[in-house]
Amino acid sequence: MDSPSKIIFNPCENKENQYIAILVNGLEKHGYDVNRLDDFLSSMKHFQSIKLLHLNWFENLDDSSATSMWKSYFRKLVVLAAVKFGKKKLVWTMHNRLSHEKKSGELSRALTGKIVSQADAIVIHSEVSRDILRSQYPNLKARVIHIPHPDFVDVYGQMLPESNENKNEKLKLLFIGAIKPYKNIELLTEVVKGFSDSVHLTIAGNPNSEAYRVELQKLAEKVPNISLDLKFIPDAELPSYIHQSDLLILPYSLESSLNSGTVILAFSYGRTVICPRIGTIADLNAGDDVFDYSYEQESEHLKALEKQILKAVTLHQTNPNSLIEKGHRMRDLVLKKNSKQVVTDSLIKLYESLLN
Repeated sequence: MDSPSKIIFNPCENKENQYIAILVNGLEKHGYDVNRLDDFLSSMKHFQSIKLLHLNWFENLDDSSATSMWKSYFRKLVVLAAVKFGKKKLVWTMHNRLSHEKKSGELSRALTGKIVSQADAIVIHSEVSRDILRSQYPNLKARVIHIPHPDFVDVYGQMLPESNENKNEKLKLLFIGAIKPYKNIELLTEVVKGFSDSVHLTIAGNPNSEAYRVELQKLAEKVPNISLDLKFIPDAELPSYIHQSDLLILPYSLESSLNSGTVILAFSYGRTVICPRIGTIADLNAGDDVFDYSYEQESEHLKALEKQILKAVTLHQTNPNSLIEKGHRMRDLVLKKNSKQVVTDSLIKLYESLLN
């Protein structure tokens, strides 16, 4: 580019998710001047200098109280109005099928509708998102661009070398990430209770509230084959947590979940997953290297999850190395299909098509 284009990428930093850093660093290396959304209306000069805004999770609202939720909603409406008034290019990334927050769900959906109607382009991380958008917004005019979620290979440090120790122990499952109710931790606890002789589960991450932390501690007290590590896991410790597991287990809800950075994280560090067939899983088309499953009703989720755990236990007992081999093949696959360089190049190509 002749001169740096000033854009807003929101959020432009997130200490809990290197996804943002990967994309922002790629944009800045290419010459984009990446700015914060908070400064968008700081002055007329700055407002006029911004050419494009790219919004992530913008539809999520602060639902800590009714007042906060409505304040959050109206502030975001003001931003959208300013984007329209200033004739700025608008890009939105569709991360979820629905908002995960129950209290603000209806208002969040209304805001999503406004974003979709105004967007020049919508980035999707999985092909199924295209069908969801078309069914929810039949008059959709925005360009829909499929750009995969970037891999996390070496982002949190190098993958630790494998060893042959403890191969005959219990199957070691790991749930890692922000601990929130929609991630079905209670369901996972209930299922693992039935595998006391063959499975050990570690749940690692920071609960979204103190009340939820206490609730999970009470649940785990009754299940001896579960260990809780309810704290924020520093980036530097992630490779070790993943390395100490045989595979990750992520029983997300098919009702709202669509993409998962944690799934990509697991694959990036050589571990496969037990996970519903969300968009991230479907796109990779990995066959037997992933323990994916579907269900029609939430009441069927427990049995579907139980079946995949049993499958993994059987494989672990008959061929202890097989799960690690699957994980390493998944690492190779995301390096090919989710390359950080390809992802950032695709984003830059999209921006340039909108700005030129």
